[in-house]
Amino acid sequence: MADKARVHVVIEGRVQGVFFRASTRDEARARGLTGWARNLPDGRVEAWFEGDKRVLENMLAWCRKGPPSAYVTRVEVEWQAYVGDQMDFRVVY
Repeated sequence: MADKARVHVVIEGRVQGVFFRASTRDEARARGLTGWARNLPDGRVEAWFEGDKRVLENMLAWCRKGPPSAYVTRVEVEWQAYVGDQMDFRVVY
């Protein structure tokens, strides 16, 4: 069985209004991850991902770049124990 984990991420930079959440959803689903992403009132994007730890590390690498129109300046990462309470990856409004 794969080593599973949960990771909480807060992404700063030009990350709102550039399809960051939708792109994050598409990238997470393509990798088989579950969780959610949402805009924060201060202009950052917050996301929770769950899945195989190696896949999560790959997703974090993507978050450090984002979609073509984004400009990421900082990514806060907090690793946690796997919970398994999400069924899919979605955008939260």
